[in-house]
Amino acid sequence: MQKDSKIYVAGHSGLVGSAIMRRLYSDNYANVVTQTHSELDLINQKEVEEFFEKEKPEYVILAAAKVGGIVANKTYPADFLYQNLQIQNNIIYQSYKHRVKKLLFLGSSCIYPKLCPQPMKEEYLLSGKLEPTNEPYAIAKIAGIKMCQSYNRQYGTNFIAVMPTNLYGPGDNFDLENSHVLPALIRKFHEAKINGEKTVTAWGTGSPKREFLYVDDMADGCVFLINNFDPTKKQNEKGEMFVNLGTGSEISIKELTGLIKKVVEFEGEIVWDKSKPDGTPRKLLDMTKMHSLGWKHKIELEEGIKMVYEWYKKMRLNL
Repeated sequence: MQKDSKIYVAGHSGLVGSAIMRRLYSDNYANVVTQTHSELDLINQKEVEEFFEKEKPEYVILAAAKVGGIVANKTYPADFLYQNLQIQNNIIYQSYKHRVKKLLFLGSSCIYPKLCPQPMKEEYLLSGKLEPTNEPYAIAKIAGIKMCQSYNRQYGTNFIAVMPTNLYGPGDNFDLENSHVLPALIRKFHEAKINGEKTVTAWGTGSPKREFLYVDDMADGCVFLINNFDPTKKQNEKGEMFVNLGTGSEISIKELTGLIKKVVEFEGEIVWDKSKPDGTPRKLLDMTKMHSLGWKHKIELEEGIKMVYEWYKKMRLNL
């Protein structure tokens, strides 16, 4: 991308989109286009078509999605499937129709099978059954990958996809019912500390292992891929167009909980509610392809949690 290239970031105000915006502005990209939900309903085909016709973006970063944790996925499966399919279908098709130079589609590591060999390589996609608790969301994301891949094959487009691991950072959702595990634990420990409580309840057994990537590292990786990864080049003989994005290291939920307890400085005990679901046993991405391209994450987990906790405390003070 050139510094004056017209770049459309779909979903610019979310956790992922806002980090990408920070990255683009820090790299002096001066022609970034955004639209709020009230200005543009990405589920509405006509509105998306009119937007592309008017703005004619050269590059598109598709970070818009309906997202949530285990409870949200189990409660709203139809919404997760329908809304995500509609959003990505509209944007990917209009990107093809209006000859966008490059599109980056943000997927998720949940596309891989529940009992996938570890670490998970890109080639393991569709090699087994999905985790039931987030299957509708995963199916939508897999459809997005295949749609990008199909347009590349049929029409010679330059559409790529990135599969981030579990993300966290400024702008995260800290709702105790609908958030992911890391921000939920930060809020639980903080409120328990402030209220002088003696225990914090964590879900499941603590045995599953997870990988976490600071969202600004994710944004750095996305911009890197737009500028350095091209599925149309001859050296990419297989036409591969999606790449894992993570740290290549994992931590158990029990260890994560202890780490957050330490960062928040909570003095009480941790109680495990084993009636709650654990989800997938392990989710570690194979980072061979991304590392071979020359990219690696910069922010380690404890440092990232400290930064998020500081952001969270400031956010609460401003409410």
